[in-house]
Amino acid sequence: GPSLQALCASPPLCPTGSLLLAVHFYSSPRAAPLIPSTALGVLLLILSALLAYAGIRRSLRNASLLVSLCLTLSVFWCGYGVTLVLVGQGVLSEPGDSRDALVPALATLTLALLLVAVVGFLCREPVLALVAAAMSLASAHEVALHYSSSLGPSAVACGHLVVCLVGGYFALGRILYFLTKGKVALPGTDLAEKKAQEQSRGSAGGTNPFTAPGLLLNMLSASVFCCRLLGVTHRLFLGHVPWLWAAGTYQIGICVLSYRAMDVLMATAFGFTSILQFAAGYCLLYPTWQPEEPSVPAPFLVVFSILFAVLALFLSLQSPVDGLYLLVFVTYCIALACSPRGFFAGGPQGVAVAIFVASAVVALIHLYNVRARAKIPMGKGAVKALLARSSLLKLREGPDLHAPYLGYSKYADAEVLAYACSVLASFALTTPGDPQAPLATVVIPWVVVAGGILKLLGGSVAFARGKTLESSAFILYAVMWIIWGLTRYGGLCGTARSFHAAVGIVAFMLFNSFIVFCSLFLNTAWFFYSLTFMLIAVSFLLDAIHALPTGYDIAATLIFGLVSFYCFLAALSSSTFEGCCLPMGGPVVQLSGVGAGATKCLHLPARKASSVKRIADILRNGGTCGIPTDTVYVLVAACNRPDAVEKAHRSKRQAQDRPMSLWISSLKQLEPAKHLFTPLLWDFMEAAWPSPISLVIPRGEWVDFLGMKDSAKYVGTPQSVAIRIPDCSVTTHLIDLVGPIVVTSANPTGEADTTHHNQVYAKLGDKVDAVLCGGPSPENIASTVVDCTKIDSGNIGFFRVGIIPKAQV
Repeated sequence: GPSLQALCASPPLCPTGSLLLAVHFYSSPRAAPLIPSTALGVLLLILSALLAYAGIRRSLRNASLLVSLCLTLSVFWCGYGVTLVLVGQGVLSEPGDSRDALVPALATLTLALLLVAVVGFLCREPVLALVAAAMSLASAHEVALHYSSSLGPSAVACGHLVVCLVGGYFALGRILYFLTKGKVALPGTDLAEKKAQEQSRGSAGGTNPFTAPGLLLNMLSASVFCCRLLGVTHRLFLGHVPWLWAAGTYQIGICVLSYRAMDVLMATAFGFTSILQFAAGYCLLYPTWQPEEPSVPAPFLVVFSILFAVLALFLSLQSPVDGLYLLVFVTYCIALACSPRGFFAGGPQGVAVAIFVASAVVALIHLYNVRARAKIPMGKGAVKALLARSSLLKLREGPDLHAPYLGYSKYADAEVLAYACSVLASFALTTPGDPQAPLATVVIPWVVVAGGILKLLGGSVAFARGKTLESSAFILYAVMWIIWGLTRYGGLCGTARSFHAAVGIVAFMLFNSFIVFCSLFLNTAWFFYSLTFMLIAVSFLLDAIHALPTGYDIAATLIFGLVSFYCFLAALSSSTFEGCCLPMGGPVVQLSGVGAGATKCLHLPARKASSVKRIADILRNGGTCGIPTDTVYVLVAACNRPDAVEKAHRSKRQAQDRPMSLWISSLKQLEPAKHLFTPLLWDFMEAAWPSPISLVIPRGEWVDFLGMKDSAKYVGTPQSVAIRIPDCSVTTHLIDLVGPIVVTSANPTGEADTTHHNQVYAKLGDKVDAVLCGGPSPENIASTVVDCTKIDSGNIGFFRVGIIPKAQV
């Protein structure tokens, strides 16, 4: 259902790409092809980007097979497009180059789309299954075409033509449906019927829909080395680089999308595998400017295998099948470490065959579980039953599993990957060798990709989750790894590197000093993490001025790597188990008022009606909450809960000259006491509200109708009370559910108004029960407070002129 809906909502991208390829193969026997290779490659690159966007956009709403189909076709067209451009520009000019470059990817695409087609037929998505089957058949024919010219290119073109016909049929069905307003619907094109089936089938139960495409990408990268080992291709060369780097690039995207799907462990796994794919592509590219094959750093790969093993152990607690799958990559890293020729050796290529087979099997399981009612068991139930007997280990589950430190975030925590990148980058530097070798392989794939690009990703996600200091450090360190790696080992410094490089490193050290100082107030582990990175910066500086002592750089990187590894283990354990298995430590320096929001209170997005209902339940049960309004954020309590009113007064340290006020959602809530208000005052309230105008009115017997009892002394003064109806739908809906509420600004007395839910956490996070997160306030100015105590004598005054000017009042 959602997959068909995405095909309808976006341009018919699959038929468009297939039409281009059909024309290409029908015209290929001619002396001059109808579409030149370079032009066809560029068009396929454009379509691959659009196709990836179409699948991702729909998959963020619904888990479906479409994301697997779209991303698989997208990465194939991306690599195919680059290969065609290389052919068109004469880079792949040797006989057999085109075949050796295309066959591994075509074979992978055939199997991957066949898996999607089988699952599509089983899950009753015939249109999607037909498209996948036709594309799979066309790819199989193209593989045969490269080895036997007797088949002819027309067979390949026919497969792509079938995709065009299926796409045309679906487009015709949707056009008829809209023109006849739903009276005519061709079979398989009625989205309303499909949507009803999806709702009756139920949701995917928290399944990550991006796991299967990530596994199919592992098949693509592994197939390059499988074909070489099996003799299908004659050599590993430049033509395979587009496929490896396309798989790595898309896998970084899937890593981000897995964080969006709140799957930390699989996101980390895909980040790891993307590093291997970038490194493999670089090693195949390296011989184009250097005669020898590149060396692979053994210490790095041993550490990488340890990280894979630890991640596999924790992933086994979530999904034993996925955990066992990652063990294949442990073997792969060990095989690479034991082979001086690295990716060119037979041992790692043999393990690549195992990766290809394991990826296909596990991908089939994930594809089926995304859509099917009856799931294929992944072993999670057995693990939960086993851990239920243990009193020490308890898995973290529930809606607050990925609760951000501040505010509302659409992403899970990426700190595990960021710490792992620090480990990888630091141990890559321990490899002996000539640091002046241009573009040395020890740095480009390992330090720049691992320590730089992926740590930038981790810093961006940390920033989205409200971790300002952590994100700043990750991004700063990532920039340092990238700049230093490219310049120092890229031979870009030249003879003048001493002064210029030293100035840049000193500037970086000043920034890092500020991070070290701030980490004193965060926790002990972060203090040592930032402090030990300063040791690496010092080694960079000493090297720039030619004063580096022997062994200092190795010692500094080892110390930083070990501290990063501890942080990696601590982040993994805290995200997996309840309670802190490996402590990060408390703040080294604790000051009064610092870390006031360290105690996490419940945070709920204001855009959801269910969130407002939960806030209402908390208020009815005597809690206090921070909520957004039509002006700034406020702290509220229910009037009919005197204990909550007293709690709000204590948490604010309310000053006597800043009394709390009353809010209602409509004058009907004061209707029982209408006879206690003068007609002029009542008419003025009707005319002024809802708006950001607070009216200070005489205190009277009407206050007793609100049920505050003894806590009424905290509201207003003995002579008057401020009251208003806010001009905010979320706030008025909450008051409709709870009744009249007591309100005060969400900041300690004497401080500036709070204009974002993050500020509520920072100032009152340990004193409120929940915060309704609505982002930045619509206005940075508080309400206008009008004195109506003498309105019947024709006089009004102003205690505060806020967003509403005097003239309007």
